[in-house]
Amino acid sequence: MNDLVRPLQAAQGLQHDWHLERIVGELHDARQRWRRQQGRSSEIGVREFPSRDALRSIVTALCGALFPLRLGPPDLREASEDFYVGHTLGLALDALAGQVRLELSYSARLRGDVDDGVEAHTVNIVREFAADLPRLRSLLDADVHAAYQGDPAARSVDEVLLCYPGITAIIHHRLAHRLYAAGVPLVARIIAEIAHSDTGIDIHPGAEIGAGFFIDHGTGVVIGETAVIGQRVRLYQAVTLGAKRFPVGDNGELQKGQPRHPIVEDDVVIYAGATVLGRITIGHGATIGGNVWLTRSVAPGSNVTQASLRHDAD
Repeated sequence: MNDLVRPLQAAQGLQHDWHLERIVGELHDARQRWRRQQGRSSEIGVREFPSRDALRSIVTALCGALFPLRLGPPDLREASEDFYVGHTLGLALDALAGQVRLELSYSARLRGDVDDGVEAHTVNIVREFAADLPRLRSLLDADVHAAYQGDPAARSVDEVLLCYPGITAIIHHRLAHRLYAAGVPLVARIIAEIAHSDTGIDIHPGAEIGAGFFIDHGTGVVIGETAVIGQRVRLYQAVTLGAKRFPVGDNGELQKGQPRHPIVEDDVVIYAGATVLGRITIGHGATIGGNVWLTRSVAPGSNVTQASLRHDAD
């Protein structure tokens, strides 16, 4: 290892002795110790996991292909739009296949399976994802229109697409949810977390969200994995659609995948700061006021405020 570190120091012209040989050695020991504890093989020798940086570039390319004259390159013209979309999609889908392949290979190794079928599975996932992009574009058009209709400050649908963090988050979610459903949850989760870090909006890729979804302002919104949201639903900042409790199995570990987040039916509005917890149902057309803490189902057409909850408690 010293034979590797010394040339690196010389090549970089480091001015000080940072004791790199010792630090690199200790980091090597720490990695090996962690791999032994996790039962990880040291024989692979290559990257096992999808790359956040690669997926960020892929999503940027997909956004350009979905909305070329608004999210594509600044010098693009309509005459070359189809060529750009085809070229960009080809590169993006090839790159996505590489990330999907990494996840499928990693999952196969964890199960102890022979990964002979990984390549065919990868191609099927990415091909079906690509075929679904026109449907996703239509869903996103409905989301953009809902934001324009729902915000009096919006001057155009173009402003909404270019500027609104809620639209950025839902674009990422529509892409991530499709991949999550296809069986690559790690790739999907990374895409969702890219949007989370960029917008402050945390949508788990497992959440099911209908058309015409609008998050206004958006910072601090949290939507859990098993949430089901209908059509034309509007949320404001700091809304949480979360779990009330986490069931524990006989082995003492949290049970995974249980329905534990709210069902929000069509045409519901949930105002800023509301916290809605558990597998409850918010009925069609209901309005949930700001800062409400809600753990029970709400009938269709209800108007729930802090005052009404205090009255019910009395």
